[in-house]
Amino acid sequence: MPRSSSKFLLLSAVAVASALILPALPSQAQSAAVQQRGPASVADLAEGLLDAVVNISISQDAEGSESDSGLPSPKVQKDAPFEQYFNDYFSKRKKDGGKNRKVNSLGSGFVIDPAGYIVTNNHVIEGADEIDVNFADGTTLEAKLIGTDTKTDLAVLKVEPKAPLKAVKFGDSRKMRIGDWVMAVGNPFGLGGTVTVGIVSARGRNINAGPYDNFIQTDAAINKGNSGGPLFNMEGDVIGVNTAIISPTGGSIGIGFSIPSEIAMNVIQQLKTYGETRRGWLGVRLQPVTDDMVKTLGLDKTRGALVSSVIAGGPAENGPIKPGDVILSFDGRPVKQARDLPLIVAESPIETDLPAVVQRDGKEMAVTVRLKQMAKDAEDDAEAAPEALDDGGSSDEAKPQKPGKPEKPHDGDKAVSPEGPVLGMTLKALNDDLRKQFSIEKSVEGVVVTEVEPGSPASEKGIVAGDVIVEIAQEFIASPADAVAKITSLKQADRRNAQVMVSNAKGDLRFVALRLE
Repeated sequence: MPRSSSKFLLLSAVAVASALILPALPSQAQSAAVQQRGPASVADLAEGLLDAVVNISISQDAEGSESDSGLPSPKVQKDAPFEQYFNDYFSKRKKDGGKNRKVNSLGSGFVIDPAGYIVTNNHVIEGADEIDVNFADGTTLEAKLIGTDTKTDLAVLKVEPKAPLKAVKFGDSRKMRIGDWVMAVGNPFGLGGTVTVGIVSARGRNINAGPYDNFIQTDAAINKGNSGGPLFNMEGDVIGVNTAIISPTGGSIGIGFSIPSEIAMNVIQQLKTYGETRRGWLGVRLQPVTDDMVKTLGLDKTRGALVSSVIAGGPAENGPIKPGDVILSFDGRPVKQARDLPLIVAESPIETDLPAVVQRDGKEMAVTVRLKQMAKDAEDDAEAAPEALDDGGSSDEAKPQKPGKPEKPHDGDKAVSPEGPVLGMTLKALNDDLRKQFSIEKSVEGVVVTEVEPGSPASEKGIVAGDVIVEIAQEFIASPADAVAKITSLKQADRRNAQVMVSNAKGDLRFVALRLE
């Protein structure tokens, strides 16, 4: 090939390459367009909110001796550099016993009222003797504790500002959808306001932090020091109070939890008004409705809260709510699952007639109930106070009300016993010897389970020797023969499961659905 042809081909290749490359290089106008297509800036939104987010620091009396560590004060060589400062410091520590040490920058909070009301987490200020609120402009004001609620981990503080403060308002967290953008703002470590952005990752999270768990989960970074700070929607309304994270390192891994405003607003208002929470109490124990209970209970799907027992002396005793009822709605709010009810009841007014809908004997019926105020000394008793889920545990503080039974129950010694186990259970009528053998309370009535076959329907549901069968399909069981007859009738009616009320030795009740096949 001639040399000129080779040169032409080389130049052509360069020209083609240039033609391919040059259009790919964006102009300034193209760069601006690319930037505009990125996520929208939250700068304007954040700028208007940062001043309302504060840093919380506390001081508390800490036990000590001559030094912070409780060890003797170090001996400083005479004429050593800074000898006077060392001696003055440790002399002061010795005089006050190492107390009143300032612990700085424990968490965040936010102003909800220009008059000086501030919201934070209870765990941020717990145990504090003095609380200081540090504002974005460098101002520090001493705060008074108005009230706390350990169940939701909320606290309300009050400062006395010289001028109205910048405040933020609550929005409706119920409108937030999974995937909506949110912005978390904190003021950790006294560094000033920090802003992170993410989305609502999940709703209604239960992290076993308390009886009213209903957290918003977000991937907006929430780190140490951000506790008590607000979670905003994109309109600048507070829809959550940042409270907890899951992290093996202590830093954010994108799993943070906020108390939704639908819970926080009611608690905060009560703390402002009364200095405490005033929750409603129904006085029942609950358990979840499981898939295998749906048909037995006559429901169309898994929903509601199953009442396993009624607390003696509680508002529901001798009232319209009975063991075996499934509460479908309360005070006009649907009960989608059992853990919804404690929160609904807690937020409902006391000493007021409230409507409820229950499923009983396969039919829905409307009832009216009246709540009492939950006693302060009972709030930590999971059985006697909140409508806590029944986990099969027991309590010595309060006994559930026992279900009704025939006025003249069968004589256990004369009852005809079944020839074989019933659904894997060997049943015997209760007598003094069996009560003593299994330590069964005198208040418990029914037939006692003396043996359970491994792998049987009863074994699958956690029934053990010493449990007492109280009811089957809402009928009291006074003898083993009663149990056989009821199970036989359910099978003849082509029922797949039997709803069984079981009591443990202490009298705590629960419902289980046993397979009949």
